[in-house]
Amino acid sequence: MRASGLLLHPTSLPGPDGIGDLGPEARAFAADLARAGCTFWQVLPLGPTGYGDSPYQTFSAFAGNPYLISPADLLAEGLLLPDDLHARPAFSAGRVDYGVLIPWKKRLLRRAFRRFREGGFPHLEGALAAFRQAQVLWLEDFALFMALKEAHGGAPWTAWPRPLRLRRPAALAAARKSLADAVDEVIFEQFLFFRQWQALREAAAARGVRFIGDVPLFVAHDSADVWAHPELFFLDADGNPTVVAGVPPDYFSATGQRWGNPLYRWEAHHRQGYAWWLARLRTLLGLVDVVRLDHFRGFAAYWEIPADAPTAEAGRWVPGPGAAFFAAVRAALGDPPLIAEDLGVITPDVEALRDRFGFPGMKVLVFAFDGGAKNPFLPHNFSGPNAVVYTGTHDNDTAVGWWQARASEAERDFARRYLAADGRDIAWDLIRAAWRSVAKWAIAPVQDVLALGNEARMNYPGRTGGNWAWRMTAPLPEEVLARLAEFNALYGRTGQRA
Repeated sequence: MRASGLLLHPTSLPGPDGIGDLGPEARAFAADLARAGCTFWQVLPLGPTGYGDSPYQTFSAFAGNPYLISPADLLAEGLLLPDDLHARPAFSAGRVDYGVLIPWKKRLLRRAFRRFREGGFPHLEGALAAFRQAQVLWLEDFALFMALKEAHGGAPWTAWPRPLRLRRPAALAAARKSLADAVDEVIFEQFLFFRQWQALREAAAARGVRFIGDVPLFVAHDSADVWAHPELFFLDADGNPTVVAGVPPDYFSATGQRWGNPLYRWEAHHRQGYAWWLARLRTLLGLVDVVRLDHFRGFAAYWEIPADAPTAEAGRWVPGPGAAFFAAVRAALGDPPLIAEDLGVITPDVEALRDRFGFPGMKVLVFAFDGGAKNPFLPHNFSGPNAVVYTGTHDNDTAVGWWQARASEAERDFARRYLAADGRDIAWDLIRAAWRSVAKWAIAPVQDVLALGNEARMNYPGRTGGNWAWRMTAPLPEEVLARLAEFNALYGRTGQRA
C-alpha cells in the first residue's frame, strides 16, 4: 500500500495550555491529515519525560506522558471546572517552556484527581479499575517509583535509602502504605493519558488515519524499568551501570557519543523468553499501528562503553540479540508492522537482520546529495518499495535549514540538477521527490510542509538544553493541505482511500 504521512510529536501541536496535548487540536490535526489524503501520523516516544525533556529518556518504557493530558477534555468531563483554568500562565505560542508548564500541568492534574476522589464519576471508577488490572505488569511499579521519587525530592533511585534501592519487600510494603495517595494519583494520571490517547486514536481511525509510534532501543537509568528489573541490566551492587550505551567515534564526532543508558543483559532476557521486551512491544502496539525501532543496528551489535569512561572512545562492539529476539517477537505477537531505523554506519550484518525479517528501512533525503549518483538515499538507488522515505527526521536540520546552513555548494548544485529545481522551494522539492519515489511510505516532518528553517528544529543531538520545545502556532494552512492532497493524488499515496 503506497501511503504518506506527517511526523509531528503531540507536544508540538498548537493550543492554549503551554504544550500540545491529546485534546481538540490533536483531533483536528488528524482530521486535517485525512482531508489531505495522508494515512499516517508519526509521533516520537510517548513516555513521561524527565531532566532534558527528551522523549528518548523517560521514567518508564510503558507509561504515558501526563503533560500530554488535555485540560479541555478534562473540563468537558467535569474533572476540571472553568475556574481551574483562569490562572493559566502567559505561555509562549511557539515553544514549550517546561519550567512554567510542568507546575501548571501538575496543579491541574492534582485538582482533577481530587475532584475524582470526591465522587460523582461512577463510570470512571469502573474504567479505572479495569485499566489498573489490564496494566498490572508495569503500572504498580511505575506508580510507586514516581511516588518515591517525589518523596525524595526528585533524586534518582540510586540515591534512595538502600532498602528501597534494592527493593526489600518490607521497605516496599511500608512505602506503598505511606505513599498510597501519591501512588493512586500517578495511576489516575496514567488512566487519563491512556483514556485520552485511545479516544484520539479512535477518532483518527474513523477517518482512516493510523499512528506510527517509536520505541527507543535503550531505556533511561533513572527509570522504573531499571529499578524494578535490575537483573536485566549490567549494574553493580548499588544499582549503578557498569557499562553504558553510545556510538563510536566517526566523521561527525572525534570522541563518539556517550549516551549513558545502561546496557541489557541479553542472556537474562533470553532466559526469560524476552518477557519484558514482549510486554513493552505489546503495550505500544495497543497504542499505535506501526512501530519504528530506534537504533535498529543495536539489535545486531551495540557499542559498549565502560561506565567510568568519560567519552565513547574506549568502547567495543558487542553482539546484540539478533534473529533470536525477532523470532520470539513473531512467535508471541504475530508479524507486527515494524520499521527499522537503520541510519548511521550500517554494516552487512545489520542489513541482513533487517532483510531476513522483511523490515522496511529508512531513507532520508537531506542525506542524499553528497557523494554523487551512488548515494544510497537518492531515490533512484532505492532497491524496492520496502522502505520508508523521509525528507528529514526530528534529529536533523529541517529541509530549509539544511539547504541554508548545512549543505555545501556542491551538494546544492547536485540537488538542483537532480531535482530539476532552483532550490527556492527546497522543502517541497524534497517532498515531491519523496512522494514520487518507489518507497511504499513517504513521511515529512510538519516543519518541512510549512517550509520552516532551523528555528523550528526539534532536537540537536548532544546539546543538553533547548530541545523538544518547538510548537505550531496555528493549524496547517489550507494551501498546505491542498498541496499535500495533490501530491497524494498524483503519486498514488492515498493509502486506504485507494
